[in-house]
Amino acid sequence: MSRTFQIQATTLIDDLKSVCANYGLGNDGNEYKIITQIFLYKFLNDKFAHEVKRIQPALAKADSWEAALRKMKKADYELLLMQLGDGTAHLRPEHFLSALYTRQNEDDFAKTLDSTLLSIAALNADIFSVKTEDGEKIVLFDPITEYVASKRNEFARAIINKVVNFSFEHIFSEKFDFFATLFEYLIKDYNKDGGGKYAEYYTPHAVAKIMASCLIIKPMKNVSCYDPSSGSGTLLMNLAHAIGEDRCSIFSQDISQKSSSLLRLNLILNNLVHSIPQIIQGNTILHPFHRDDRGALRKFDCIVSNPPFKLDFSDYREELDQKENRARFFAGVPKVPNKDKDKMAIYLLFIQHIIHSLAKNGKAAIVVPTGFITAQSGIEKGIRQHLVEKQMLAGVVSMPSNIFATTGTNVSILFLDAANKETIVLIDASNLGTKVKDGKNQKTLLSTAEEDQIIRVFNHKETVEDFSVVVTYADITEKNYSLSAGQYFDVKVDHVKLTPAQFAKRLSGHKDRLKGLFDESHGIEKRISKQLSSLSYE
Repeated sequence: MSRTFQIQATTLIDDLKSVCANYGLGNDGNEYKIITQIFLYKFLNDKFAHEVKRIQPALAKADSWEAALRKMKKADYELLLMQLGDGTAHLRPEHFLSALYTRQNEDDFAKTLDSTLLSIAALNADIFSVKTEDGEKIVLFDPITEYVASKRNEFARAIINKVVNFSFEHIFSEKFDFFATLFEYLIKDYNKDGGGKYAEYYTPHAVAKIMASCLIIKPMKNVSCYDPSSGSGTLLMNLAHAIGEDRCSIFSQDISQKSSSLLRLNLILNNLVHSIPQIIQGNTILHPFHRDDRGALRKFDCIVSNPPFKLDFSDYREELDQKENRARFFAGVPKVPNKDKDKMAIYLLFIQHIIHSLAKNGKAAIVVPTGFITAQSGIEKGIRQHLVEKQMLAGVVSMPSNIFATTGTNVSILFLDAANKETIVLIDASNLGTKVKDGKNQKTLLSTAEEDQIIRVFNHKETVEDFSVVVTYADITEKNYSLSAGQYFDVKVDHVKLTPAQFAKRLSGHKDRLKGLFDESHGIEKRISKQLSSLSYE
């Protein structure tokens, strides 16, 4: 059933995209709003039908559950709405898809569709709205036909006719992996690197799985989960699934309104509607939203993040470098470069913000550029030194190159554990994976066995030759706070038996190569000297 439904669902998504293309919206910046909102509208309709039939089994036996509800007294209908679970939107009979379908030949059908969506959004604003950092609400739906230049009624009819015969009702018992696959397909064209400097990069499944599995080793409950740069929520969904959706609450912030809306959709699909009021659209670094009763920044049990690595924040850099932010940005705020401001290492601010936001016994997993774990000076080294001195490291996993198809930056996963006062595991997984083509890019895919190998070695703190090493805080201090596994591997000397003639031949070869290098060096030295002598003050 699941596989068959997935094929039907992906076909529906493709059909909706085809309708958009036919009305001039193919690859348009607003296409994702139409696709995701009409998909969500259908999902909420079917979830409502599923729940009311569960509450009143007689509705399931009626020839038309919609007709039966329309005949219900107002007081009885309100009582029925009160019995719905938190994850089910409240709908009125005029909101039902069947009601829209029967009105599709009206002259102003496009306005009818838009007003229906807006009415549902207003009725469910308290539960389903995402907030901005200023407290404004971004409601569940926008008008979707206003993006069409002409023939709006025809467009509205085409959209409704694509979804009317499709049903989610039989799949609400499915779990995370099913809906994660569905969500990935739904947004696959809308979370790429075409968004300019605020581009959202979809975190690969392997990275999300490793982060969640290495953070959640034993059962937990009442867990506060946070991502300060949440995107569409891949990391948070994997984390919540590892903990249990009913045993955690999600908190997030992201500067992108598009990402916040996609995260809301992800929460609805994955039975985490109770966390939607804690999804904030805003600038985490400049205006962190989540605070405790005293007004201080809230501390979280589990934090995951794949922050933007480089981004121009020069406009508000001086605001960050003020006294009130010194505790949060303890290692410093990156300076504004003389040339390319887009190269400002904003991820260093996110790492410090996460450390500052970690609960007393909290854990975190952060995607970082691999260069961070070995930098010999600057803010990078200051952060690593702080983690060692405060004894809040769990380990590092250095991932294969091109694990992200959209960026050539090598990445590692930095794991924090505020309660870990013992050993740290460092893993070099850079040689794992299979190279494949992903469009114009090359991508590295980890097999399930390789993912499980990384997770097992990390969680059991195993030492595996040329793959992992277990070290102490003292060891890391001795290595100038380097977190690269390779720097702790034992140096192996291979002994090879050679005859005198073989030894002489090899030595002669080394001498010839060395002579060639010396000759080349002398040539470069002469050219440099000649060019220097030709320089003059004028």
